[in-house]
Formats: sequence, C-alpha cells, structure tokens
Amino acid sequence: MKWHRRVFQQRVCLPVAGFAVLAVSLAPAVRAQQPAAQAPAAQTAPAQTPPAPGRGGRGAAPVDPRVQIRTYHFADTNEDIPYALFVSSRVSKDKKSPLIVTLHGLGGTHTTMMRGNAIDLAEAGGYILLAPMGYNPRGWYGIPAGPPRAGGAGRGANANDPPNLRELSEKDTMNVLALIRKEFNVDDQRIYLMGHSMGGAGTYYLAVKYPDIWAAIGVLAPAAFGLQPSSLSAVPKLPVMVIHGDMDEAVPVSLSRTWAEEMKTLKMTYQYIEVPGGTHGSVITSGQPDIFAFFAKYTKGR
Repeated sequence: MKWHRRVFQQRVCLPVAGFAVLAVSLAPAVRAQQPAAQAPAAQTAPAQTPPAPGRGGRGAAPVDPRVQIRTYHFADTNEDIPYALFVSSRVSKDKKSPLIVTLHGLGGTHTTMMRGNAIDLAEAGGYILLAPMGYNPRGWYGIPAGPPRAGGAGRGANANDPPNLRELSEKDTMNVLALIRKEFNVDDQRIYLMGHSMGGAGTYYLAVKYPDIWAAIGVLAPAAFGLQPSSLSAVPKLPVMVIHGDMDEAVPVSLSRTWAEEMKTLKMTYQYIEVPGGTHGSVITSGQPDIFAFFAKYTKGR
C-alpha cells in the first residue's frame, strides 16, 4: 500500500465490544488507578510557574496571555500541581460548551500544547481547552509499563520520580478534568481527548479505560510502542484521528500505519493523515486545524 501524501478515512458504526487488554513496553513499572471521586479546588497561578518541588520538571514556558496557568492541591503527594486552561470568549454559564483535553509529550509540560493556533481554533470553536501536567513531564498518563523496548531503556527516567509515577500521572489528569467539569457548564456529549507522542499514547490508553467520557480522540505522532492496536476493539464506535509525519525522527511512521490498518479492520470511524516531510515536533502545530475540524463533526452517541 502506498502511504505517501494520502489521507485515509472510514466511517462505520458497530456495537461496542468488550474491553481489550493493553500490553505495553514503555519506561518504569507502575499500576494505573481510577481518579479520585472529587478533585480539590483550583487556584490561579502566575503566568510563569516554576517547577513544583521534587518533580524535576522544566517549568512552564511562556505562553499566550489568553492562557490561564492554574494550580490545585494534589492530596496524594501533598503538592500543588499546575495545569493550563483556555476558555473561549464564546463560553458562558447559560449554555453547554465543548471541552478538549490535550496531553503533552515526554519532557513537555502543561504549556507545551497551548500553541497559538490551538488557542485561535479553540476561541473560534467556542471550546474550553485544558492541558494537564500529568504529574510531571514523564508520567505516561497511567499506561502500565512492560519490558523496555530495544534501545529505549531508561529513556526520560529520573531518579527522583516516585515509584508510582504513572498512577499519579493518570490521577492528576483525571483530577483536573473533574475540576473543569465542575467549574464550567461542560457539554458532556462533546468532551474530546488529544495528545502528542507520549500524550498520543496516553490518549489511546485513556480512551479505552474511560470510554464513556470521550466523543472523539486525536493523536499526533503517538509513541504507542507497546500498546496493542487491537485494544481499540473495546471502543469501535469512537471516532479517531491519527496524524503522523513521514519524516518523524523519534516515532516511526510505520507505527501509526499499523494502527490505521487496525482501525480499518475494525471498521471504525477514523481518519489517518500522513504529513509529507512532517517531523516529530512539527505535527503539533500543523495538525491542530485537522484535529479541531475532526472533533467538530462528532457528538457522543450520534
């Protein structure tokens, strides 16, 4: 099959299948955990938030002034964890508004995905755009670890990371989602999840683990090295967009081709875009318009 310069799309609805096991081979081992029933109250932080003690992050990068940098108290570790939030001027208490959760890649922070064009698109579409930290830059959003892949042992690891880092990463992500759903009049039928690299793998994982939340998902150069594409059989009605550059220097484009083939086999509603000359980082910005356009088409249950 020729992949270069082609867009693949299929739209079919099937009955929901049973949950599939996710087998993974990524970084240090921990177990995923369900999020807390209630998340603590949030506080607004300065636009330049330093790394939280003991977490080894790079801290917040300068971001669009329209983006709020907030913190909330994470009781599990007795720390204040930052997250980033943008609220379109079209959002009001009187009507339900769509929400997009966007997950950063390995080494990134809560500000990484808050690119200028993403903010512009969220403003135009009337979205709330939420970017969690995922506890720290290396959390993997709860994906269980397996044997390290060849040449990847210890990649991104930090000696100061807690042994249950991945559990904390998932819990932080779901906590801030709960906070925003409580604070705003969120349309529960239009909550979307997207992510880049590690965040793309986290998007696949959280989509399968919490299938009742998401109306659609989008992944950019997903680093889903050990995740099984067959896990998508648990969510056959979930619309998925995949974007990957054919010059990706970090995650082979063949990985996303394999996932796209599985989506085709499962007769899922999906769209795969392979970007000619696209690199691992360039798709973060270039892929935003396609993902926002894709999300605009889908409401949960329709």
